[in-house]
Amino acid sequence: MKSLIYSRRSLLKTSVVLAGAAPLSIGLRRARSHDKTKKLFAYVGTFSSPLRDVLPTQVDLPPGNGRGVHIFEVDRGDGAMKPIAIHETGTSPSGLAINTLGTRLYSANETDRVGRNKEGTISSFQIDPTDGKLTTLGAVGSGGAGPTYISIHPSGRFLLVANYFGGSIAVLPILADGRLGAATDIKNDLGEIGPKKATNAPPGSFAISGHDRTHAHMIMSDPSGRFVLHADLGLDRIFVWNFDDRKGLLTAADTPSVSLPPGDGPRHFAFHPDGRRLYSLQEEGSNIVIFDYDSSAGGLKSRQTISTLPAGFAGSSFGSEILVSADGRFVYAGNRLHDSIAIFAVGGDGTLRYLGEEWTRGDYPRSFAFDPSGAFLFCCNQRGDNIAVFRVDRKTGGLDFTGRYTPVGNPSMIVFLDQK
Repeated sequence: MKSLIYSRRSLLKTSVVLAGAAPLSIGLRRARSHDKTKKLFAYVGTFSSPLRDVLPTQVDLPPGNGRGVHIFEVDRGDGAMKPIAIHETGTSPSGLAINTLGTRLYSANETDRVGRNKEGTISSFQIDPTDGKLTTLGAVGSGGAGPTYISIHPSGRFLLVANYFGGSIAVLPILADGRLGAATDIKNDLGEIGPKKATNAPPGSFAISGHDRTHAHMIMSDPSGRFVLHADLGLDRIFVWNFDDRKGLLTAADTPSVSLPPGDGPRHFAFHPDGRRLYSLQEEGSNIVIFDYDSSAGGLKSRQTISTLPAGFAGSSFGSEILVSADGRFVYAGNRLHDSIAIFAVGGDGTLRYLGEEWTRGDYPRSFAFDPSGAFLFCCNQRGDNIAVFRVDRKTGGLDFTGRYTPVGNPSMIVFLDQK
């Protein structure tokens, strides 16, 4: 039902009134019209059982039902996904990133050991411009065990890596041919581990996941490229680094980190398109903390904390993904076990107002993403072995299920590429 946010628990009937949307000078890519004669490709990272003939000593964390990177052609009109190919790998390519030219894809292979090295790997691939298929260019060490998230620095010269099981981050140079070089910098997270019980846990929650040690969960540059931020779930902190984009080196910013509520476990974060606010999603606390962001010094100042779950919810749920709409008017946050995407309106000062939630039509929504036009949202239901497609109502922020499921074993992440 369009213009309404449907929930299996409730039907929200409300009109959305937003005050003064901020200018969209920097930040997320705007939704825009696309040449419909060109193909739209989608690449899905998965948790995949190891191929023993490729890497016989591989240990996957965790093994899964996927077969590597699954490739699709997407119908721009209705969001339908047509399988093209599967690029089988010897590991779980759970995190993906594509360069701005659309010529290279990189995968974070979520393993804890390759051979005798206690680290995972990052692979690079060449993308065929005509059919979207991949050719492996090579792989390098990730600088720690279990790389779970990667992003490309705005300069295009470096790949940033968060190693979840290793509790470290790394900077890898992107070479002229698209391959990756050995790390130019590696930082190991240090500090006091937070409590296992989240400060903001719902009543009866047993959402205990990462407060056993350090766990770097996400890393990304700010819009300017001057600073790099990364979240450590086990330490309940977001770290801020100055970044030397000539040498690929990280140094602590003036305020090197900011604390989140103890035990809440920061997982992912997203900048507002104006670059002045940052939204941090906590995995165990199932909440969002809104920060004012000082782009001149990389400083973060908390403004608001808001739950991603409906009022009165009791039990366990794990926060997963967070996105900001391209126009900056809405924020979307994933809830695993509750199996929903919470929808928020963004006020003029960046604070959030809960609108409702949409059932993901699957089990354990690990991540989701908008297509390049912003017309559709694709949800990776990890334990449901499918991707569910929703049409986005840009007036209300609501999500309307299209009825389309695409079978993929343990999907972890989806990224898109417009054919040039």
